[in-house]
Amino acid sequence: MSLLDKPRSGPDPGAAPEPLRRNRDFLLLWTGAGLSALGLRASVAAYPLLMIFFGNSPAGAGVVGFAALLPQLAVQLPAGALVDRWDRRRLLIACDAAGLLAMAAVTAMLLAGHLWLPLVAAAAFVDGTAGLFYRLAERAAISHVVHPSHLTAALGQNEARGQAAGLLGQPAASGLIQFGRWLPFAFTALTHLLALVTLLLLRRPLQGERVATATTLRTDVAEGLRWVWRQRFMRTAVVLLAGSNLLFQILTLTLALVVKEDGGSPLAIGMIGLVAGVGGVSGALAGSRAAGRAAPRAVLAGALTLWAALMAPVAFGSDPVVLGALLGGMSFAGALMNVVAGVHQIKITPEPLQGRVTSVFALVGSGTASAGALAGGFLLAVFGTYGTALGIAAGMGLLALVALVSPALRLVDADAEPATPEKTDTARSEEI
Repeated sequence: MSLLDKPRSGPDPGAAPEPLRRNRDFLLLWTGAGLSALGLRASVAAYPLLMIFFGNSPAGAGVVGFAALLPQLAVQLPAGALVDRWDRRRLLIACDAAGLLAMAAVTAMLLAGHLWLPLVAAAAFVDGTAGLFYRLAERAAISHVVHPSHLTAALGQNEARGQAAGLLGQPAASGLIQFGRWLPFAFTALTHLLALVTLLLLRRPLQGERVATATTLRTDVAEGLRWVWRQRFMRTAVVLLAGSNLLFQILTLTLALVVKEDGGSPLAIGMIGLVAGVGGVSGALAGSRAAGRAAPRAVLAGALTLWAALMAPVAFGSDPVVLGALLGGMSFAGALMNVVAGVHQIKITPEPLQGRVTSVFALVGSGTASAGALAGGFLLAVFGTYGTALGIAAGMGLLALVALVSPALRLVDADAEPATPEKTDTARSEEI
């Protein structure tokens, strides 16, 4: 059997599960995804530094930033459908190969003494697209490398890994670029190479048997959207999370302006982000325990309520330590909720729809974050940091109230039966 041939078998639900720490394929997938995520975070952080400090072009930084963000808006839903169609192992390998080539091209250009905006923007788009496909495929594949009883713990470790990658990516980029403008991109290329090796060593299949269909990509995307809409709990949760993502993007801008108005430096903002990252890692680890004990509705309502309570003090404080503690608490709740929601989503989603359903949530997150960036700039210009902070706290409080009283969220148990392929047709015909 070649390295690219389909492996023969996945975990047997009836067999005694091996601990995650001894689950070879899970550790390989987890490590590879962590390396890819770390590299992507580092390159995304390095793009504006490269264009501003070495290209003397703030406009160029904006162009590259847009190119890196564009896949999240334009490619998300088709990517989810393709993840459900294509062989996930081969797709993950292709993603790391594409990211490796893109970052190698940027590294070679910089080592040659050039800085071409079109090449940097193209590389940012390619690496961003590859990273998007990678996240969707890896999320959909996780249930095929772990025993069902270990799914919650595995998703908790995945969330902690993502939080840690975000925590380390920024300082890695800013530290490496001081010693050579090409180093962050060479670092990302190396992470893609190492992740590629882990994928080539995988043995288990990353999806169930595929049945050939004659449906179009548009039909597949629409099927995923319809399925999410017909799940009453998930439909309401998507709306609430869209609103919270928008408010969090406004909060990010508000925090930066609060620190600046108080005479703080970018280092202070970095320290706030560091504390927030620690909170996120802690929340992800706690989520592994909460997912098996707390109802998704209670976790969602609790997170929204805590966010509202912690956002209001931002209007009255400017000390980086206080702001870091507030944001750390928010990150803790957010990461915990991500684990609980992720477990619920995977358990109730039919296997052939995993990629598409995940892409719907990802698109909602990225789309509302973009809208929040635009709205945040306008609100801060009109109302200042005090009014904006109180406004977003009130908005989050309203979302929490909806979560507490919404009849749809009380129906989570009705939607929470484990998903199997034979239940797909029943789910599709569920009345709204």
